[in-house]
Amino acid sequence: GVRHTVLVLSGKGGVGKSTFSALLASGLAADEAKQVALLDIDICGPSIPKMMGLEGEQVHQSGSGWSPVYVEENLGVMSVGFLLSSPDDAVIWRGPKKNGLIKQFLRDVDWGEVDYLIVDTPPGTSDEHLSIVQYLGAAHIDGAVIVTTPQEVSLQDVRKEINFCHKVKLPIIGVVENMSGFICPKCKNESQIFPPTTGGAEKMCQNLNVSLLGKVPLDPQIGRSCDKGQSFFSEAPESPATLSYRSIIQRIQEYCDQHQFQEEKMI
Repeated sequence: GVRHTVLVLSGKGGVGKSTFSALLASGLAADEAKQVALLDIDICGPSIPKMMGLEGEQVHQSGSGWSPVYVEENLGVMSVGFLLSSPDDAVIWRGPKKNGLIKQFLRDVDWGEVDYLIVDTPPGTSDEHLSIVQYLGAAHIDGAVIVTTPQEVSLQDVRKEINFCHKVKLPIIGVVENMSGFICPKCKNESQIFPPTTGGAEKMCQNLNVSLLGKVPLDPQIGRSCDKGQSFFSEAPESPATLSYRSIIQRIQEYCDQHQFQEEKMI
């Protein structure tokens, strides 16, 4: 019952994958005709419940499986964060237990009919990533969005993630350069907080023949909105970051529509 599946990946931690996943899901759900699901498989660091304003919510079980927690009528969320007794609880699990929970999330959650399933992943290229690609292999994945920041330390890990996608035959929708410069709200001068010493995501995408979906500038309001569990788009509708996100989300939608059209043509 899922039309489009998009994985959000990055070899690097702290580049804003969960923030991007949350805003991508919210942006897609702005169209009330679309049903959106956000699945958080960052088992050890589930931050999606807080970002979506759902901290303290519980998952309920019915005859048809686990019910997702809903932000809006057309935006459902599932995360291990809903299964913990406290947000401070550490999840200390070996690989097989993590894999079992991911399989359960995919098999036992009653999502209903969904237009977009967004999957927020942890950093790296290991257990959780292999599991999600393997379990969803038969169900079809539209592709991955890879998130990076401009500096070489981040790009080094992101190249590994791109290599991972090629090896497991996972299509790459494109790369998002997050935290791409900061415009001072007072003097309007732009500063490079994370200098793109090797040319940033743009140069990397050219070298690796991958699409650059866009660059999102730093905006302190993003962090504030995530901490409060409020929608950044509503809080700062005219922010350059909001405009950049909207453009990126539109490109992802266009890619998914094109992907579906090509598949139908082949059938």
